[in-house]
Amino acid sequence: MGKIVFMFPGQGAQYVGMGKDFYDSFSCSKEVFEKANEVLDIDVKALCFEENDDIHITEFTQAAMVTASTAILKKLEEMGIKPDMTAGLSLGEYCALTASGVMSFEDAVKVVRQRGILMQDTVPAGKGAMSAVLGMKKEDIEAVLPNIEGVVTIANYNCPGQIVISGETAAVAKAGDALKEAGAKRVLPLKVSGPFHSPMLKPAGEKLLDVLRDVEVCNPKVPYVSNTTAEFVTSKDDVKELLGRQVYSSVCWEQSIERMIADGADTFIEIGPGKTLCGFMRKIDRKVKAINIAKVEDLEKVKEILEC
Repeated sequence: MGKIVFMFPGQGAQYVGMGKDFYDSFSCSKEVFEKANEVLDIDVKALCFEENDDIHITEFTQAAMVTASTAILKKLEEMGIKPDMTAGLSLGEYCALTASGVMSFEDAVKVVRQRGILMQDTVPAGKGAMSAVLGMKKEDIEAVLPNIEGVVTIANYNCPGQIVISGETAAVAKAGDALKEAGAKRVLPLKVSGPFHSPMLKPAGEKLLDVLRDVEVCNPKVPYVSNTTAEFVTSKDDVKELLGRQVYSSVCWEQSIERMIADGADTFIEIGPGKTLCGFMRKIDRKVKAINIAKVEDLEKVKEILEC
């Protein structure tokens, strides 16, 4: 058997009820939610388990997602399942840091709470936008965007045929029209509260470095791949700078997956709400195994895949 990757989803996969069955079933998972409630000024359990609108607001979403995903991670660790490498999509990178031993969960959830506030508040409502571009090669998108007036860049290289663009509202709209003319199958505006992973978020990334200043980070015990560089991070000295840049840089997810496959990864376990990353995997490389663990019943998948 090759190497196992733990991968963690980002914002957008959240839903009311996420993690509740793990909370109800396992003390190690329950402890994660209790810790989140202790260190934050919000009721994370209520946010995740009870009907509410806040779960879809960035300043709350990020802490809720990291808590739910980490609660699932702790059960896998208790089962003795260990990764050979980790990665996370945007916000999910903080779960990867926890899984790799770089940052404690308590610090990670406190940082993402502030990260969410910074990302939400840096650009006034209505000034920024994001759109998903479907059915177009990344090279062709990269050729079109420099010709658009205003700020618009690639936010996410998710997988072949799915790229996300981000920037000023008018520029993103103009880019969408130009990309459709250039051959994109569809351009879908996303319901987001800001132009994430665009240069417009650079002030948020710089302020995040202030938040990270007093956070203890360690050298990775398990190699993890940075969204920003799509390369393995081996030194704690690089962690904070990369996390600051990540806020306003492109998320190189497709490239990150390819990097891990090149290093021998053949089993990818998506830990957290939804199946988004497994969907991307099918378009990046169908030869590798990919499963998602979002519910307690999904734990059987891990046993099956590791016995193969």
